[in-house]
Parts: sequence; C-alpha cells; structure tokens
Amino acid sequence: MPPYTSASLKSELNARGWRLTPQREKILQIFQNLSQGTHLSAEELHNLLDARGEGISLSTIYRSVKLMARMGILRELELAEGHKHYELNHPHPHHHHHLVCIQCNKTLEFNNDSILKQSLRQCEKEGFQLIDCQLTVMAVCPEAIRMGWPSALPSNWACTRSISERHA
Repeated sequence: MPPYTSASLKSELNARGWRLTPQREKILQIFQNLSQGTHLSAEELHNLLDARGEGISLSTIYRSVKLMARMGILRELELAEGHKHYELNHPHPHHHHHLVCIQCNKTLEFNNDSILKQSLRQCEKEGFQLIDCQLTVMAVCPEAIRMGWPSALPSNWACTRSISERHA
C-alpha cells in the first residue's frame, strides 16, 4: 500500500462515491506530518486542529478517522487509555506492533516480520487482501512493577515519565 497523498486519497474516495473535503485533507496532512510513533485520539486531533485555527467539529473528525481507517489509510489502535488512537498506516517495512503498559499507558512500538508474514499467508490461503496487521501486547512496565504493581502500587501513583513520552 503506497503512502497516501491528497491526490491518491481524492482518487480513492471518488472511486467509492465520496469526495475529498477540505476537512479530510487537513486531517490527512496532520497524520502525514506527525513524527513516527505518535498516535492521536480523535480528541487530541481535534485539539491540535483547534489550536491551528481549523474549525473542524469533533463529530466530523470521528467520522473522518473512521472512514480513513476503513479505507486502510489510518490504523485504528486499541491502546490502554480506553479510547481509540490513530496513526498513518505505513506500508511494510514500517509495519509495527505495540507494547502497552496497562498501568501508565506507555506505548512502545516494535517490529516483528513473522507476525506480518503469517498474516499474509493466512490472507492468501483464504483469498483475503491484507489491509492492516497489528498486534497489541498489554503488559505492565518495569517502573510499575518496581513500585509494587499490582497490590502495593499506591492508588495515586503516576509514572514519572513526562506526558509527551506516553504516546511516543
């Protein structure tokens, strides 16, 4: 799957009977310009667009990211925060998976070609076309374990990492 441009998104949307709205184009541009490893929730995307003076409603953002995820442009991720996050769906070799701490939500990306290869083999066997392959491993980070997770971890404990690290 090639990286998406505004022109390729427009072409694919038109082929499906939809159109490339200015809002969809701005959302794509945000994801294209994110640093690798950054995942955004719809709310975070809304706040980012709002800070840039873009008047895109949260409901439009929800509909747009869902549509782009169904098309395979964005990856919809189930991380530990209790709501979905999104990232640009880069083709192989940038394909990756996620290791998520259920206590502090720290998310690390990792590569594993055997997961992708097995997924491709299964798709070929069944006549499917692979859109995305993702494995999310839910775990507990070393800091939470050192602090006594689960029973001795204070109820008000917060990981000492900065907020910016949590989505990196």
